[in-house]
Amino acid sequence: MKENKPLKRSAALRPLSIDHHQGLLLCWKIRTGIKRRIDPERISSYVRWFYKNHLLPHFEIEELHVFPVLGMDHELVKRAMGEHRLMRTLLPPISTNEKLAQAAEVLESHIRFEERRLFEQIQLVATPKELEQIQAVHQGLAFYENDTDRFWERES
Repeated sequence: MKENKPLKRSAALRPLSIDHHQGLLLCWKIRTGIKRRIDPERISSYVRWFYKNHLLPHFEIEELHVFPVLGMDHELVKRAMGEHRLMRTLLPPISTNEKLAQAAEVLESHIRFEERRLFEQIQLVATPKELEQIQAVHQGLAFYENDTDRFWERES
């Protein structure tokens, strides 16, 4: 059995990895909502909020500042860009449990790919100046939660 060792992440990429952790939590929240038979529109409303406030800014940082380190023609970057395009069409209009489950699956797979393959490659080739620039552009984009409807929590 292959052992999954913790990934060593460059300090410059850690804020993006923290974003990825929040994305994985989004997947968990979607799946929890479906399992608890929460109205899909409640879940979709949260997903739309998360998409607008966290995913889109994250995609922009990656596309403008991270992916160019490898070059936009690099095979891993092309895959990531294709997945970003897919999520831009898949996430905002979701409204059924099936589409929510699909969105969670696609997002989780994408995050795992970026963390395990793309970011690993970027760390190998990025110059200190490129890493410094990546770290600088992510300043001030801390995660904040939408407390309007915490559907994933147990109701008392």
